[in-house]
Amino acid sequence: MTPTRAAVALAAGFLVLLIGGGARFAIGLTFKPMVDEFGWARGELGLAVGAYMFVSALATFLAGRLADRLSPRTLLAGGMIIGGIGIGGMSLVSQPWHALLLYGVVFAIGNGAASLVIVGVIVMRIYPGRAGLANAIAISGMSVGQLVMIAVLASVMVQIGWPAVFVWIAFAHFALLPLLIALPGQGGAQATGASRASLSLREAARKRRFWLLLGIYAICGLDDFFVTTHVAAFAQDRGLGTLTAGHLLALMGLTGLAGVIASGWASDRVGPVWPTAAAFAARIVVFGWIAIDQSPVSVALYALVFGATFLVTAPLTVMFVRESFGTKNLGALTGLITMVHQIFGGIGAYGGAAIFDATGGYDAAFVALLVSAIVALALTMMLRRE
Repeated sequence: MTPTRAAVALAAGFLVLLIGGGARFAIGLTFKPMVDEFGWARGELGLAVGAYMFVSALATFLAGRLADRLSPRTLLAGGMIIGGIGIGGMSLVSQPWHALLLYGVVFAIGNGAASLVIVGVIVMRIYPGRAGLANAIAISGMSVGQLVMIAVLASVMVQIGWPAVFVWIAFAHFALLPLLIALPGQGGAQATGASRASLSLREAARKRRFWLLLGIYAICGLDDFFVTTHVAAFAQDRGLGTLTAGHLLALMGLTGLAGVIASGWASDRVGPVWPTAAAFAARIVVFGWIAIDQSPVSVALYALVFGATFLVTAPLTVMFVRESFGTKNLGALTGLITMVHQIFGGIGAYGGAAIFDATGGYDAAFVALLVSAIVALALTMMLRRE
């Protein structure tokens, strides 16, 4: 592939994740206005978020397996169409089951197909020598989407209402289709010539390192989607205005952009373990702090510092898999790890809502996440010893 076509493919992956990331984070922006308008319990909408995490996880794994054999272009375009239909339909919901179907199932399938796993497979093929940094650049689209799209959509929501947020996101999905259709349709078998011994899913599952990675990414997902789903609502509970809370969620994308680029750059030089360990160490600090001080300033610092760790492990998934298991089944193995991340993300999103409904606050959740981050750091250091 020529440098120009490689750059276009990288840009397309960036834009897919920008739009998909903005769409995924929008539920955190609209969470409180929706439950307040309809009089729902937070757990009812949290169930739709949890279903999204589970269904998108399965879709991500299946898409990863297909990416080893079929054209990633087809997977990305199909995912954007399905995702656009699902997220656009969210503007018409009036019952909790509407959100469960449209966001939790339809949008989840599309967002799982047009995911960072497929983008990661593409990037690994076109930039094998700089996979960490190149993948971080593509995945930074999620942070930019959170920064730019959420900031814009927060203003749209305040001026027009939350249904308009979903309409504009759907339009963005469909607007990207011409670029995706123009991408080269290179199939998996043609593009993936593994230069080292590669393990199948069954063979990888016999390795201790495989289970350590699953444990690390499960905890990472639990943390990630508790925070992104509930941080705006939590900020409003602690006295921040709707627009300010929305901008705080958007600014997490800015700190996330710095974090993901730094982790990709570092992983090309020192490997993926140390950036992962640094991310969980930072989470231990912020979860411990917010458990004892929930002033508006502390809430803002908590959100921004956590945001810097949010996407750190995303570009490292393909690095861990390549180093540990080879590249022949890159899509399937990264898809499986990401699936576990997403499933536990759903547990974090729904669990946070259930804890709030049961206790009237998030204090118990912060303590649980503090403990989980300590466990994740320990598992990461076990990877280093191996």
